[in-house]
Amino acid sequence: MKKAIILSIFLFTAWMVVNLPIVNHYVHDLKDNALPAAKKTDSLLENIKKNAPAYERPPSDAEIDRVWKAIPGYNGVKVDIAASYNNMKKQGVFNEKKLVFTQVKPKVHLEDLPASPIYRGHPDKPMVSFIINVAWGNEYLSDMLATLKKHHVSASFFLEGNWVKKNPELAKMIVSAGHEIGNHSYSHPDMAKLTAAQAREQIVKTNEIIEAATEIKCKLFAPPSGSYRDETVKVADEIKMKTVMWTVDTVDWKKPSPEILINRVMDKVDNGSMILMHPTESTAASLNRLISLIKQKNLKIGTVSDLLNEERIIK
Repeated sequence: MKKAIILSIFLFTAWMVVNLPIVNHYVHDLKDNALPAAKKTDSLLENIKKNAPAYERPPSDAEIDRVWKAIPGYNGVKVDIAASYNNMKKQGVFNEKKLVFTQVKPKVHLEDLPASPIYRGHPDKPMVSFIINVAWGNEYLSDMLATLKKHHVSASFFLEGNWVKKNPELAKMIVSAGHEIGNHSYSHPDMAKLTAAQAREQIVKTNEIIEAATEIKCKLFAPPSGSYRDETVKVADEIKMKTVMWTVDTVDWKKPSPEILINRVMDKVDNGSMILMHPTESTAASLNRLISLIKQKNLKIGTVSDLLNEERIIK
């Protein structure tokens, strides 16, 4: 009986406290403050969902183009709703600069295509590559490497096997500077006139020499003078190598003035361009300004492998 009386008193007291005017006013304020926040949260989430499609792009499959041959795929981009919401919830308002994106891979990749030469990267990718074929021109290499380092640019050097055999230290210097190494045949022959067995010997021998000197396994092959036939490309493909050509030619072997060389490139350079050059006096004298002008066009400069990968550049 005593316990029942105590319980009744406790319950009555609790009821009185909860129903005091000051408590009622406090609880009412809590509800009023909570509701707008909830509405703001819902509104933000719906706003992100509503705006997301405007920022999304579908992926592009790799394909064989009638003119440009093999074209790499390019990732699409999708808004990560949850991550974007978390990025904006503190301010509680939609801000496109705080959108978070995830990349969507294409269904068809460069590796899925039949053996075909590659002349350019994807036309939507704001990046270009320098293809520097080396079989001579040692006296200009140091200047070019210094200019590339100054601008924090990585290029793709395609080395002739015979040159590497004679200049292993220079080959190591190129690698240590962070540049990509490719195969430019052993003795600079006209690959279109070689049998499949001869083409294979040129490529394999050069791979072995480059790996012995630099510990790099080449994955890219650039035929001398851009001369090849279908069988050449198939032989390279069998060795798990892509055959690389170019989009824009500096024609630096004709010793143009820096102004002519730069205009020749800048008139044609665009998304996905691969720019052919050699270690020549003309290129060494033009490289600094050429890099600056390309960057002014909001084009990144990367290796051929960077250009050919599907990673989307999100500005």
